[in-house]
Amino acid sequence: MDFRIFTEPQQGAGYERLSRLAIHSEALGFDGFFVSDHYHAMGIDPRLGPTDAMTTLAGLARDTNRLRLGTLVCSSTFRQPGRLAVIAAEIDQMSSGRLELGVGAGWFDREHEALGIDFPPLKERFDRMEDQLSILELFRTTSSASTFSYEGKTASLKDCPALPKASQKSGIPIIVGGGGPKRTPNLAARFASEFNLPFSSPTDFELQAVRVKQACENIGRDTNSMVFSVAQVLCIGTSESELEKRSGNIGRDLAELRENGVAGTLDEARERIRSFQQMGVSRIYFQVLDEDDLDHVTLLAELLDEFNEVEGNA
Repeated sequence: MDFRIFTEPQQGAGYERLSRLAIHSEALGFDGFFVSDHYHAMGIDPRLGPTDAMTTLAGLARDTNRLRLGTLVCSSTFRQPGRLAVIAAEIDQMSSGRLELGVGAGWFDREHEALGIDFPPLKERFDRMEDQLSILELFRTTSSASTFSYEGKTASLKDCPALPKASQKSGIPIIVGGGGPKRTPNLAARFASEFNLPFSSPTDFELQAVRVKQACENIGRDTNSMVFSVAQVLCIGTSESELEKRSGNIGRDLAELRENGVAGTLDEARERIRSFQQMGVSRIYFQVLDEDDLDHVTLLAELLDEFNEVEGNA
C-alpha cells in the first residue's frame, strides 16, 4: 500500500508549518503530501488564516525532492479551467513531475460567501467540474504544436494553445472522489486515474467502489487501471493519556475518532488499515490536523513500516 499525509491548511497551518511537516514526512519515507483546497476555517477561529492550495504546492515543489504532491481536492468554483491547467503544469515542472491533481465540485458555501466567490447550485457546480476535467484532458492530449477549442456547459475556449506541458509524459494524474451515487463515479471513470473516498467506513467504501467499477465497465475501461484510495483522520498513541492529549489538541472526541478514523492504539490503527486493504484500497491519506506534532507522524511511520513488513507490502 501507499501511504500519504493529508493536511487542512485552511484551519490556520501557515506555510512554514506545512513545509516543515512535508520535509519531515519525506524523510520518514511517506509516498506523498497533500493539501485541501479551502479558503475559510471550519469550526475554529483561524490561527494564521488559509493558504492557497496551488501556491502552497508550488512552494513545496521546491522544498522537497521525492514526495508526490497534490490536492484533495481543487474546487471547480475557485479557478477557471484553462488557468488551473496552466498553474498545474507549471507546478509539475517545478517539482520535476511530482504533481497529482484532485478535482471536485466544491461544497463549502461559507468560504464562497466570505470571499465573494460565486456558489451556483449543485448541478452547475458539477457541470463546472466536468468542464474542468474535460479541459485538463485536452491540455494533456493536444500536441504542443496545436491548439484546441472547447464548448462546454459552463466554459468556452477558442484556439487555446495546449501549453505549458506537464513534465510527466503521461500527464498529471487526476483524482476524483466523493460519495455521490451517479455523476461522481461516471466522472471518475472518464477522467481519473484514482478514485478517493474520504472519511468513510470500509463498508461505505466497498459500496462506492462497486459503483465506480461499474461506471468503468460501462465505458469499456479496465477497472484495474483505477487506483482506489481513502482518506482517514489520524489520531494514534501508545497510551490512553497520549490519545486523549492528541484528540484534545485537535478538538475532536476520541470515541468519535475511533469510530470514524485511523485512531486509537497501534493495534486498533493496524486493524483499521487492514480492513481497508481487504476492501481493495491500495492507498491511504492520513489526515494530520496538528501540523506541529511531528512525533505523531513519526509514530505513524514506524507503525506503517511494521505493517508493510507483516503484510508483505514492503
